[in-house]
Amino acid sequence: MSIIRHEVGPRMSQAVAYNGIVYLAGQVGEGKTVKEQTESALAEIDRLLALSNSSKSRILSAQVWLADINDFAEMNAAWEAWVDPANTPARATGQVPLAAPEYRVEIIVVAAQNA
Repeated sequence: MSIIRHEVGPRMSQAVAYNGIVYLAGQVGEGKTVKEQTESALAEIDRLLALSNSSKSRILSAQVWLADINDFAEMNAAWEAWVDPANTPARATGQVPLAAPEYRVEIIVVAAQNA
């Protein structure tokens, strides 16, 4: 069984597929607000999942990291508008310092590939 890597860089790949499972690197978004950054990161997740023969309805688990847990409701508003309500994944959210001060949210997902 082959390991397939997409958008390989010197530090990481943006997506790695193996044995029917897709692992995405943490995705951050653009924008000033947490809602804008979340929407942007989710659009990038959609793109990477499609590139990896998957989709948001096939997400198994998600980790959401917030720079400030007080942004939880704002992030959830964007998440709930995006997520497939019939196929919500297992999810955890926590507060952590992110890689750069302009980042307010980072999202990591693991998904099943399409059959």
